[in-house]
Amino acid sequence: MGVDYYKILEVDKKANDDDLKKAYRKLAMKWHPDKNPNNKKDAETKFKQISEAYEVLSDPQKRAIYDQYGEEGLKGQVPPPDAAGGFPGGGTTFFQTGDGPNVFRFNPRNANDIFAEFFGSSSPFGGMGGGGSGFPGGMRGSRSFGGVFGDDIFSAFGDGRPMSQSPRKAPPIENTLPCSLEELYKGTTKKMKISREIADASGKTMPVEEILSIVIKPGWKKGTKITFPEKGNEQPNVIPADLVFIIDEKPHSTFARDGNDLVVTQRISLAEALTGYTVNLTTLDGRNLTIPINSVISPNYEEVVPKEGMPLPKDPSKRGNLRIKFIIKFPTRLTSEQKSGIKKLLGS
Repeated sequence: MGVDYYKILEVDKKANDDDLKKAYRKLAMKWHPDKNPNNKKDAETKFKQISEAYEVLSDPQKRAIYDQYGEEGLKGQVPPPDAAGGFPGGGTTFFQTGDGPNVFRFNPRNANDIFAEFFGSSSPFGGMGGGGSGFPGGMRGSRSFGGVFGDDIFSAFGDGRPMSQSPRKAPPIENTLPCSLEELYKGTTKKMKISREIADASGKTMPVEEILSIVIKPGWKKGTKITFPEKGNEQPNVIPADLVFIIDEKPHSTFARDGNDLVVTQRISLAEALTGYTVNLTTLDGRNLTIPINSVISPNYEEVVPKEGMPLPKDPSKRGNLRIKFIIKFPTRLTSEQKSGIKKLLGS
């Protein structure tokens, strides 16, 4: 199964929500990096593992995938139960609809954010030198060093829920959105079904599904971000996370992109390089281009066809250039007659 989240949290597979919270509170306090200054690197690793284990096991969807498929399921290597291509993504589950599966893998949340939800601060040990200023609510020097880290820490923080504070914004949930070069050339709309938790007036959460329409505009580049504000899970005292889709570009069999230009490479013989060559291409929008080249094609020669590149994102009516590069296949050997003929033809 790979990583054993139950072992990390020191609970059994029948552990309920309260068991998980108690285990997390105990271990997170024990392994918080600020409490382990002499072993900070190892503590940070352990602290992150504990937070990740709690995040997976406390979420019914992630836990179901983990229990059935193990860590591989969370990595997107097998389909989750009852979902055609969907995986949890930082608390929100995604399913591709339309023109093909798109897998979004579990992306652990920041360990300090999870800790802060329990204790009201991500660094409660910041003031252990005397002032105690790192504690929410101003827990100051009247509390002894032993009391700060003793069992009464949990009574000081109530039952582990955040202390009264202004709602904080959950960190954004980012997911890659692969697009073909044709889609980025012409523009398209992708439909994405998400499943998330929303809270009613009493604070009780329930799952809902929603279809998001992601409009890809002509000329958009790799790295372009599309944000859907506050589409993450709702939870007490937290403003839901924004969902952010980041455009990625799938490799193309013919064209490579260079900014707003399209680049294509043609393999030709030495004879074609010397005597002329005609390039035949099908464009990304399905047109056939015929480009005769009558010049001598040297190894560094590049044919530029204006306005046959990618649309400009800010003005799709304008386009970059198509650049045609050549790889010349030289013969490995020549006969004496061929050498003589070439010398005669080339005048040397």
